[in-house]
Amino acid sequence: MADRPLPHSMLLQNITSRKARVGVIGLGYVGLPLAITAARAGFHVTGFDTDPGKITAVDARKSYIEAVPDAVLAEQVAAGRFTATADFAGLGFCDVIVICVPTPLTRHREPDLSFITRTCDDIAKTLRPGQVIVLESTTYPGTTDGPVKRILEAGGLVSGQDFYLGFSPEREDPGNRAYDTSTIPKIVAGDGAAAGVLVAAFYAAVVKTVVPVSSTATAEAVKLTENVFRAVNIALVNELKVIYEAMGVDIWEVIEAAKTKPFGYMPFYPGPGLGGHCIPIDPFYLTWKAREYDIPTRFIELAGEINAAMPRHVASRLAEALDLHSGKALSRSNVLVIGLAYKKNVPDIRESPSLKLIELIEERGGQASYHDPFVSEIPKTRAYGALMGRRSVPLDSCTIQSFDAVLIATDHDGLDYALLAAHAPLIIDTRNVFARHNIAGNHIVKA
Repeated sequence: MADRPLPHSMLLQNITSRKARVGVIGLGYVGLPLAITAARAGFHVTGFDTDPGKITAVDARKSYIEAVPDAVLAEQVAAGRFTATADFAGLGFCDVIVICVPTPLTRHREPDLSFITRTCDDIAKTLRPGQVIVLESTTYPGTTDGPVKRILEAGGLVSGQDFYLGFSPEREDPGNRAYDTSTIPKIVAGDGAAAGVLVAAFYAAVVKTVVPVSSTATAEAVKLTENVFRAVNIALVNELKVIYEAMGVDIWEVIEAAKTKPFGYMPFYPGPGLGGHCIPIDPFYLTWKAREYDIPTRFIELAGEINAAMPRHVASRLAEALDLHSGKALSRSNVLVIGLAYKKNVPDIRESPSLKLIELIEERGGQASYHDPFVSEIPKTRAYGALMGRRSVPLDSCTIQSFDAVLIATDHDGLDYALLAAHAPLIIDTRNVFARHNIAGNHIVKA
């Protein structure tokens, strides 16, 4: 524990000179890249996580996140700038603490802040004057200056006077090699002017561009707006896909032509459903909060309904194609799902529609296997526990021929789509990947 509290001016000086010690709580897809980025910027960083496997991996200098190469992790550990621990008592030694924990939904599609509140309880045990606490987890406007602040102030310390509270939404995009944590502009806000200065100073020392906003609630709303925008537009093209299918019009060709317009149009693409840590979840944080103000969120809720219905639509298209192509019912068919991850070229299966597709196929009496070069085995999940332990099957001509249909759910680069086209009796393509590879055939059906 620090011997004495740091006044605001000294704390600011220690942040800008990288003398401040940093703690990052939650070493997942957001926390580990942030921790390593801060360490590379010159800070001494301690990562905190309840998962002993992550601590063991860091100690072994082995990264479990694609965005952090082993060599980069090992460099920071060897230099003594990054360590990981499950002992949260060490939070008292940190001058800046960043919270990067999950914010899922409950079964009733309501915000689940339990990870945030438990983390704040842990911070509160060692909270001292002169600390900066920043929440990065996506949440509804009013969380930082509401429940987070209440928990931290319960011991008698006051935000803006004794400690400093802020919010800076994560903007990680797994698999996106064009941007990393240091190059993605960072929205920052503080609970009061003094906190705002300190939060901005910390991130300015870590990332290239900092974008201050007027309040933590505004910063929280920025993150939700970004993902609501994407969810609504994806829902729109998913609905157009269904309409154009009925008319015999190829939605992919429509989008390719439409995006040649140099103004007033931005392309979004349909798919088998929404996945990932943001878009399927974040909009419902806003719909829940809007009920407090008796404001309906019709666009957002309708978008959620359309996107959630896509796996069932794809399963129906699969059943229809099997019947037309081979006269075989889905209930007697064996289907290979290509891609378990929610997006291409990553191992991330959070909220992946592929899991729902496997479940739907088997609910209708069919058998489903999967191939994914990034996911060798299905881990434990909250919603699909029965699928845990299933392993990716090899992708070779004999294996492909043993299935009645192949369903492209995730279009990973590097897969041999020519091999699939040559040996699969029927292909259901939800990603337009065969057209992009200039592979055609009567046995390829878009869905």
